[in-house]
Amino acid sequence: MAGAVLIVDDNALMRRTLRNLFMSQPDFDVCGEAENGKQAIDKARILYPDLVVMDISMPVMNGIDAARTLKRLLPTVPIIIFSAYSNCLSEREAQSAGISAVVSKSGLIAALLDEARTLLCRQIAA
Repeated sequence: MAGAVLIVDDNALMRRTLRNLFMSQPDFDVCGEAENGKQAIDKARILYPDLVVMDISMPVMNGIDAARTLKRLLPTVPIIIFSAYSNCLSEREAQSAGISAVVSKSGLIAALLDEARTLLCRQIAA
């Protein structure tokens, strides 16, 4: 069974790139996309994703504020922050917001897939 991923980024090209990346993997399926934190919350309420991959810096509602709300709504769903500004977020801040992992956009894309697989495996095992 493929893990359903909700992709959240204000950049349409990045959303398309992430969609193509996850859809090219047999163990992932993209259940939806959002361009800001508020849309992410609205879509998560309807779609019940297995994983959320989200940027930090977005209009309307940023990724940190959205993560806090998503964690209250869907406490078992892992949230990965995938951002160029990942170094601005301390591990303590991330954990307190309910973020499961932080991956830099400047790193290897394989790191995002590895983290996503690790988090989904933990979720299934729990």
